[in-house]
Amino acid sequence: MKQVLQHLRHGEIELAQVPCPSVGAGHLLVQTTRSLISAGTERSLVEFSQASLIGKARAQPEKVKQVLEKIKTDGLLPTMDAVFSRLDEPLPLGYCNVGKVIEVGRDVSEFSVGDRVASNGPHAEIVAVPKTLAARIPDDVTDDQASFTVLGAIALHGIRLAQPTFGERFAVLGLGLVGQLTAQLLRAHGCDVLGTDINPDRCKLAESFGCEAISAAGGGNPLKAAEAFSRGRGLDGVLITASAKSDEIVHQAAQMCRKRGRIVLVGVVGLDLKRSDFYEKELSFQVSCSYGPGRYDADFEERGMAYPPGYVPWTETRNLAEAVRLMTRQSDHRLAVEQLITHRFAIEDAEEAYGLVTGGGERHLGVVLTYGGERKPATQSLRIPITLSRPKRGGGCV
Repeated sequence: MKQVLQHLRHGEIELAQVPCPSVGAGHLLVQTTRSLISAGTERSLVEFSQASLIGKARAQPEKVKQVLEKIKTDGLLPTMDAVFSRLDEPLPLGYCNVGKVIEVGRDVSEFSVGDRVASNGPHAEIVAVPKTLAARIPDDVTDDQASFTVLGAIALHGIRLAQPTFGERFAVLGLGLVGQLTAQLLRAHGCDVLGTDINPDRCKLAESFGCEAISAAGGGNPLKAAEAFSRGRGLDGVLITASAKSDEIVHQAAQMCRKRGRIVLVGVVGLDLKRSDFYEKELSFQVSCSYGPGRYDADFEERGMAYPPGYVPWTETRNLAEAVRLMTRQSDHRLAVEQLITHRFAIEDAEEAYGLVTGGGERHLGVVLTYGGERKPATQSLRIPITLSRPKRGGGCV
């Protein structure tokens, strides 16, 4: 089957022929029809891969410390062998997948063969995903729309942490895909929303969803806009959905807030925080983890150990299901995602799609990969040795 892989050593993106996965207990085997490129997260990964060794070290200083510690214990040559071996492992890209279930594993009663599902599977013709990271797609939601389910869950979890109430005023800093979805969901919560982005086209798109928006690139002043938007009282909260290295974004968010305002980081920005920002206003600051409770918990995701709903009402599984439900007619299409799609590419043209995302030329937002023709799992190919490192998905901004 075809799968999009990233080579960490030299940054090459490859549409490779790889073995089809098998289905394990508690898992689904899904034949992909659509997948969505998460521009922020995946662009950051591609840019990291294409950097020199020195650039990679500068981007991840904590990894450098681990390498230095390993050199002390294991020696230089074994450590370098381990590092280069890691860099030579192909990395699957993608975590916004839509397809049809073609096989269910043991202990799966929630899904059946033939169900359409959205999951965090990668860009591949066939994916194996835990049942806890999949959601059934309602009949009136198209595959294109459903490809936004995972990003919707990311936005939804960030909002749950911010705990908005009806009538409050929030800012969304960064109007990429997650920012646009976050702004829509805040509006659905009865909040007034101010969006900011350096791209004026994205600001106009947010305005079409009922938000106010300002572009710093167009000469606007986000701080003055926030002061006017909050009638001089300061915003009740800020959700940061941007992807940037600068610490200034968190400082700006703090300046926008009222006393005891809330800041939730959904994206990835610099975190050299200024104590005075938070001390003087008693601000709260929280980092959102992906799709919600259960993320990166192997007992929950892989072994299906449930969290008690009385104590954890919104797990990542329920957030995924709610995100796709919000795209239905029954919910009045509170998540409008069709307008976010700017490009479609066949999976065979994946390299061209990533060239668009990382090139910085033609403007883009939602880039959907389409898959045609049925594929049957080639179980005999499981004997072919291949090592695939899987990233922690959904931690960044798009």
